[in-house]
Amino acid sequence: MQRPKTRFTKAGDVWLAYQVVGEGPVDLVYASGWLHNIDIIWEHSAYRRLLETLASFSRLILFDKRGTGLSDRETGAPTLEERAEDIRAVMDAAGSQRATILGHSEGGHVTAMFAACYPERVRSIILLDCRPCNAWKPDWPTGMRRAEFEAFATHLVENWGKPDHLGEQAPSLAGIPEEEEWYARMLIHAASPSSAAAYAKIWYELDVRAVLPSIACPALIFRRPGDRTTPAEQTRYLAEHIPDSRLIEIGGADHAIWAGDQDECLGWIRDFIDDERTGGEDRVLLSVLMSDIVGSTEIAARLGDAAWRDKLAAHDAAAALAVRHHAGHLVKSTGDGFMATFAGPSRAIACARDMHAEAARLGLTLRAGAHTGECLRHGQADVTGLGVVIAARIMEAAGAGETLISSTMCDLMAGSRLAFDDIGIRDLKGVPGQWRLARLGDPDRAATDPE
Repeated sequence: MQRPKTRFTKAGDVWLAYQVVGEGPVDLVYASGWLHNIDIIWEHSAYRRLLETLASFSRLILFDKRGTGLSDRETGAPTLEERAEDIRAVMDAAGSQRATILGHSEGGHVTAMFAACYPERVRSIILLDCRPCNAWKPDWPTGMRRAEFEAFATHLVENWGKPDHLGEQAPSLAGIPEEEEWYARMLIHAASPSSAAAYAKIWYELDVRAVLPSIACPALIFRRPGDRTTPAEQTRYLAEHIPDSRLIEIGGADHAIWAGDQDECLGWIRDFIDDERTGGEDRVLLSVLMSDIVGSTEIAARLGDAAWRDKLAAHDAAAALAVRHHAGHLVKSTGDGFMATFAGPSRAIACARDMHAEAARLGLTLRAGAHTGECLRHGQADVTGLGVVIAARIMEAAGAGETLISSTMCDLMAGSRLAFDDIGIRDLKGVPGQWRLARLGDPDRAATDPE
């Protein structure tokens, strides 16, 4: 099989490199781990065999994520939402309406996000050696401590272009000169030292645990028991929290998808993508934004009915324009506010910012609340579910001029430059448990790193 032609497509302002190989009946999108280069990977005999085998029973779609490989390099720190939209852009360019997504390692984060946000585009997902959350947290003791990560990142930058990490990624290949030479070459062609460090920081901060229950399609989850980079508890968590999932343990100690014995894994993948099961499309992960005009009753009394109707009409028109501008769906007007949904959290936040500005121009003050969670979509008209209730309760907790969001949204926007101020744990009326909330901060102040 000849090396496929590399093509380019745009996602927003970013050019993405992609390849299509094979003519199988099912489209298979490969979301690679951490960093790679879609041209260089074909130079490695084992990697090439993996890709050729996948392409023998699928139409395989490869791409370099933004900021890496042959795609645009200087793109800033991409959010998980932007990277999910990159998959959509590549699928559109490749003429793929619906695909199975194969996410390896760090590619599992964007695979989970895409499956939850765009269920109509996903047939099924395959996750290999993935972690749902990388950083240590009080409720996540298997995560990496910050000091450990910073030591790793420093070593990474100082030794970029050397095969130091091959022993961890592919212990079966460590010490083989030609393998080390190719691995170093692949890293150099995938990213610069600073880009690698930036991606490592994004990887460290990502947490997709809240997304997993919203994945409606079948999921096949692989784990290699000998893989030292992926604790068993993390893989089991994926299987326990993705509703229609199956966990398979395969032999070997390599983390790299292309290293070790491929046959067992490829056999499972072939059988899985031949399965005609489909998931439901009513459940979907959405970012819900709700707003309310502060003191609307008093304003209406002061202005009188006619003037208030004009003011409210101007507000509603501004809301509809802002939601449309940020690619959202205006679900309904609530009389003195609105409810809108978005495919990703940063769009909802940007819309909230615009609406605060528009309200001020009209002499009004808003409070807003937002949450990313599972919702029930009823055709094109209405959206209901616990995610909507949570967004409404968060809005009710907001003060005049504030936008409050759930910690779930913060976790999904790791890598963005949005600033948030933690306001602590709150009880939300009618919602089980306690919820950590954050206040949207000054747009000119970059977000601070969590400890």
